[in-house]
Amino acid sequence: MAQKITIKLAEREYVLKADTEEKEEIIRMAATVINKRLSDFSASFPGKSAQDLISFVAINECVGRLSMQRRLEAVQAEADKLLDDTLSYLGNIEKK
Repeated sequence: MAQKITIKLAEREYVLKADTEEKEEIIRMAATVINKRLSDFSASFPGKSAQDLISFVAINECVGRLSMQRRLEAVQAEADKLLDDTLSYLGNIEKK
């Protein structure tokens, strides 16, 4: 059952729904990471608007996510090749 939770981002509160305890934990962790990044960018770029800081956080998080996605795809391709090589090897053993 979905549960309403409240998180705070950049001094604003948001009510969200979490379908599971795990999702609630992840949402709360995400809010913590976002707020930490906002704080870091605020210190690095004093005088920037909240919208600018949120934009910096968004682009950095998206770049990180897309980088991880590319790495995951490369690892999956390597795993698929290893599986194919293993199956081919085992098939050749059976033919002997």
